[in-house]
Amino acid sequence: MVQLYNLHPFGSQRVVPCKQEPAHFCCGQDVLFVASAAASCRVEVFAVREQGRCEALGSFATLGPVLRMAHSSAGDYLVTIEEKSKATFLRAYTNWRCMSAGSSRVCVRMVGHKMEESYSETLKEQMSVVEMPLSDPPLCISCCPVNGDLLVGCKNKLVMFCLKYRVINQNLTLLDFERSLILHIDNLIPAEVAFCARHIAIATELDVLILKLELVQRSADRTDRCAQGVSAPEKVVDGGVKDENPSTHPLQLELDEFIICQKPVELLGEESKLCEIPVTLESTELPTEDTKHFQVQYLLFRRFAPDQSPFGFCEETKLHSVQLLPVYQTGISATAYEETENKRKLLSLFCFFSLPHVGYLYSLGKLVELISTYQYSEKSEQAVLTPQFLHVITSQNLQCFTVRCSAAAARGEDPYIDTTMKACPSVTLDVCTLRMQLFIGPRAICHFKNHIILLTKADTEDITERRKPTRRMLSRKADSIKSRTNSESEPGWNLYIINTVSTIQLYREMVEYSRTYENVKTESCIHLLSEAHLLVRAAIMDPHFLKSDEKEDLVRAFRESCAFLGDCYSRFDTKDYHLALPYYRMSGLSMTEVLKRIVSEGDEIQTYERGFIFYLTHSLNEDSNEELSKESGNKVLQIFYLADPVQLPDILCSPSMRNICPLTAVKYLQEVEKMMPSVVLTLTKAFLALKMGNLTMYEHEMQSYKETTLACGFIGQPRLLQQRKEGIAMPTEFAVHLKEMQPGLLVAATVALHENSKIELEEADTFFKMLYNSSENTIPQLLVDFWEALLVVSSQEKVLQELLLRVASQYVWRISKKQLPETKPLKTTEDLINSCSHFGLIVPWVTSVMSVGCLYDKDYHEDISRLQSLLCSQSINIASVLPVLEPLTEADSVGLTVRVLCNTRLGKYEEAIDQLLSRCPDAAVFYAQHELKGDSQALWWNKLLPELCKRTRRTGNDCPVLISSLKETLSIVAMELELRDFLSLLPEDGTAAFFIPHLLHCSQRKLVT
Repeated sequence: MVQLYNLHPFGSQRVVPCKQEPAHFCCGQDVLFVASAAASCRVEVFAVREQGRCEALGSFATLGPVLRMAHSSAGDYLVTIEEKSKATFLRAYTNWRCMSAGSSRVCVRMVGHKMEESYSETLKEQMSVVEMPLSDPPLCISCCPVNGDLLVGCKNKLVMFCLKYRVINQNLTLLDFERSLILHIDNLIPAEVAFCARHIAIATELDVLILKLELVQRSADRTDRCAQGVSAPEKVVDGGVKDENPSTHPLQLELDEFIICQKPVELLGEESKLCEIPVTLESTELPTEDTKHFQVQYLLFRRFAPDQSPFGFCEETKLHSVQLLPVYQTGISATAYEETENKRKLLSLFCFFSLPHVGYLYSLGKLVELISTYQYSEKSEQAVLTPQFLHVITSQNLQCFTVRCSAAAARGEDPYIDTTMKACPSVTLDVCTLRMQLFIGPRAICHFKNHIILLTKADTEDITERRKPTRRMLSRKADSIKSRTNSESEPGWNLYIINTVSTIQLYREMVEYSRTYENVKTESCIHLLSEAHLLVRAAIMDPHFLKSDEKEDLVRAFRESCAFLGDCYSRFDTKDYHLALPYYRMSGLSMTEVLKRIVSEGDEIQTYERGFIFYLTHSLNEDSNEELSKESGNKVLQIFYLADPVQLPDILCSPSMRNICPLTAVKYLQEVEKMMPSVVLTLTKAFLALKMGNLTMYEHEMQSYKETTLACGFIGQPRLLQQRKEGIAMPTEFAVHLKEMQPGLLVAATVALHENSKIELEEADTFFKMLYNSSENTIPQLLVDFWEALLVVSSQEKVLQELLLRVASQYVWRISKKQLPETKPLKTTEDLINSCSHFGLIVPWVTSVMSVGCLYDKDYHEDISRLQSLLCSQSINIASVLPVLEPLTEADSVGLTVRVLCNTRLGKYEEAIDQLLSRCPDAAVFYAQHELKGDSQALWWNKLLPELCKRTRRTGNDCPVLISSLKETLSIVAMELELRDFLSLLPEDGTAAFFIPHLLHCSQRKLVT
């Protein structure tokens, strides 16, 4: 649906002082080219100045009448199709600007002709005409706006010429062309072509085909394939003669009194391959290392049927105005734009084509989709698409429609659009007609910058009517009108330059217009403001934006339009109410400023729509640095109490609400509690009681639930414990109070937050350190309590290993530094062993070693036992914890137990036995009884027994501990081995009396068995 508004996108108009009637015209950069009709065979060139003033630069002769013409900004050349002696010629005019300096010299050369360096000085001062011969007559042309390449449409084929810059010497570079590629397309006579960034749009009378040339990797058989591709069309044609399928015949085939037409078809993306229009590529450029090879990708095919009426077919049903519109990525500097205009990064590409009564706009991105359909009020003659508007001429009007190019391109450029961060009006938003300007006999139109070039030519019967006094619809400055000297020959034509008004001026008019719908038609108000927003957005996305005189005004208008849209979605009851949030964010308005826009002054009760509540909820739930005043905060409380009382606890915990009156907030909460009591609400009341200094009320609220319930309650509102200020998480007064009075609840609440992904491990570390004002390297005991509590409940292996390393590191640091914890730990070692599988039972031999330890170890018994318990479990990764344990040496019992435990966990039993025999031999047997089992049992007789014998022999009777350990080892080994094996283990020089009892015991065990 197309909505109609009566705005004024057109400003002043001026007449171009042409000497002859224009046949064709085109624009380029700052100039206008006008090809004369009849037999004059000339092209007039005009410089277009500010406000559309035209200044004649001169003219140059053509070979014959111009049938088609186009200008390329890249390379600044003009290309024409000219006719002479019933033959058509393709010519490119380069260096034409020297003509304005008074030079009349012209150099005509064939395409690819090598220029001699001796002619360099001459070439700099003359226009060059490049002749491009073709085997078939050229029918249509198009220049690529990105790189200046040229595409020529001929019968059954398209020819592509690459723009080349030939360096003659350091002072002279000439433009040239190289025919690089031919696209053979069977049974196709192109009426129009469009070419942009390797995308090709081809239109016949009723068909549109859009292709893309994709770069492919060069391969060894590429030449062979190219050669095959040249002959492919002949095979298809031959087959087509035999095939009687209507799809291979022209659209209209008259058989007696019947007309046979193919039905309308629309094929998008991959489906467009089914159009049965084969395309074969033929590479014609000289092969080099830099030669590019392409393959064809089908993007779109659309076939229309002729209009039908009771009186027959309308022969005027033909496609026209096929265009490809590129939109470039923004953010490029003005200087960089001037230097690398042909290297701008393409963001989006759009294709437009039109039938007499309807136009179609497609987006050619990752998806090919129809984004807008334009219904015309009368038969159209031609249309021109710009990033901001679609201008259409009919038999009596110049019509201006809005477009959705900026909406589609913005989504391709910014991934945050359509989120809570940013928004943009929908691509599917209904287009609208801004203006239908009356003209007599519009014939042709083109556009560049903020100018529309319009050719009008009245029929003979219209001329008399035009001479009658009529009301002028557009302003025309008297000093700018120059009468034609040859007006007597053809008094019915005019070539106008119509200036479009500035973006800011039209934006202001649209905003003013929208106010007429503000209290009447909600959707119309939003629609018109959305159009104004897209108008400004399109101007900002223009590559020339950064060097525009209106830059600051456009940015200001963009933010203002976002604010207006935010107001609409806040005030009106619409299904898209959630858009209030991103639009207000993009506007740059603070929460206080938004409140002033929406909330009326005074104490009267307002009704607030969902969009405003949605905006406030999200804004207050963010960690913002903005603090509302006491009055604004209390107003927000009133708004939520009336609109959504359930959210009051969340709102009160917002950093923005620091300045509210706690007493007022408690009164609102008490009213809500009567209807919907909750633990979060109770905690919020306790939080407010602390702010008021009312400890009695605080204790009453905290006793309402069990401690475990309270701990889980913080999950619903973590900001009761910490709030962000300037990006840093700061503990609240509530957290400080809990640290002093209920540290266990604080630790339990933090554990609950971590397990419910409300706080990360590093954030929790910072939180506890800030509670104690600790330095980065100082670990408060309450943080260790948190780590130990988290070990009990956490199931993530990565988190567990990190926690185990942290607690082990802290235990080692305290033991090695002889540092006691500043507060009493919340749990003892026994509590941890009973509640956490990551703390194991301390094995007996460790106790035996510790019983002969130093006295100072008793002062740090808790840390020592926790560390030993960790190493006795199977959870901690011993290899990773070894560097942490380095401060503990084997010189004391703590270091000894730690080293032996680590060696045991690593399977290094022999090293562990050596360590114990050297430092604490009386614990060696205890160790063996507990550790040397199963696969390691053989170490009793392979390691422990020989080692004890060796050490006992060395010390003699001076070490009774070794002797007792040896006896106990012998008795155990005698129970396990056969007599022969046991006897082989005994030392040859041993005392018989010492070993005989064990031999007898072993033999008696055998007899009993």
